Amino acid sequence: MRIRAVTVFIPWNLQEVTRAGALASAARETLTRAGYEVQTMRLALPPSEASKDGTDFLRQAQEWEAMAREVGFDYLSLGPLGPLAVEIPRLFAETEQIFASMMLTDGNAVRTAAWIIRENATVAPDGFANLRFAALAGMPPLGPFFPAAYHDGGPMAIALATEAADLAVEAARAARDPAAALTMLQAQVEATGRYLAHLLRPLASRFSARFAGIDFSLAPFPEPERSIGTAIELLSGVPFGKAGTLAAVAGLAAAVQRADFPRTGFCGIMLPVLEDAVLARRAAEQQLRVNDLLLYSAVCGTGLDTLPLPGSASEEALARVLEDLRALSVRLGKPLTARLMPIPGREPGDPVRFDFAYLAPSAVMAL
Repeated sequence: MRIRAVTVFIPWNLQEVTRAGALASAARETLTRAGYEVQTMRLALPPSEASKDGTDFLRQAQEWEAMAREVGFDYLSLGPLGPLAVEIPRLFAETEQIFASMMLTDGNAVRTAAWIIRENATVAPDGFANLRFAALAGMPPLGPFFPAAYHDGGPMAIALATEAADLAVEAARAARDPAAALTMLQAQVEATGRYLAHLLRPLASRFSARFAGIDFSLAPFPEPERSIGTAIELLSGVPFGKAGTLAAVAGLAAAVQRADFPRTGFCGIMLPVLEDAVLARRAAEQQLRVNDLLLYSAVCGTGLDTLPLPGSASEEALARVLEDLRALSVRLGKPLTARLMPIPGREPGDPVRFDFAYLAPSAVMAL
């Protein structure tokens, strides 16, 4: 298991950036000594003030990006943007490490988010910029996974995001049956989560920060042994997307949710199509549909994540998907997010391959 991110949350206060960098560096050192590989360090801010105009906001964002990089952060989240959300495509065109999001509060917000996704798809020829944008439904603050991360406006806080799909794979391979595998996984998540909290709580206190908790989601890496798709197929006995998948997803989510540890964020099952070797392959085989992923979102984690979609997808079609996601979040009272990636010039079944270590090759999914 790796630590996907050490995320520090601060207010819009320039004086906090250096202290946040020192806290993140100390956390990485502590975790590394304990035997954990830390993939990234990330800085998250509260929802941005709406009083700035687009030019001032862009200039300030660039300054924050430079400051975050200088003190050792890999990525910066500006949090959910209100009226300034329309500046996101320009923001992404002129920055490299900044993530942003917006809340799907009503129909107007849904339509704006769909427009942003369409515009983001034109920022780079491959549509990559949408990796940095998420539409959020019911998402609370202090979740460490990007692009959904944002601060609550209080004192500085720190949280961990895990990359723990391999724990599910190991349990599924080692146990005699699915029930035993889920029991084994729950015990492993609980023990590891408590140990990570034991490591981080004193460190947070030393820097006068809050320890927000751990998002112990079973997030994958694009190789089979770190694929949540591998674990689900081992538990269900069928290819991902076939009947039996939902039960396996629900079982894994329940195992994580039953574990007792200090938690924040989703603490569920992440099904990011392009970040998972098996899910990417099933999508390329046209065995996986958008509605399937919405169905699984009802019993697990995060919603629709890194979906490669046709470059011709209209704003109206994207808005309908986002409205479905929002309705599911409201009806179930659970946080869900959408990271949709229209690929310019590509249609369903066309191959998709990014020159990025964290994304697997796949094919465009039908919308």
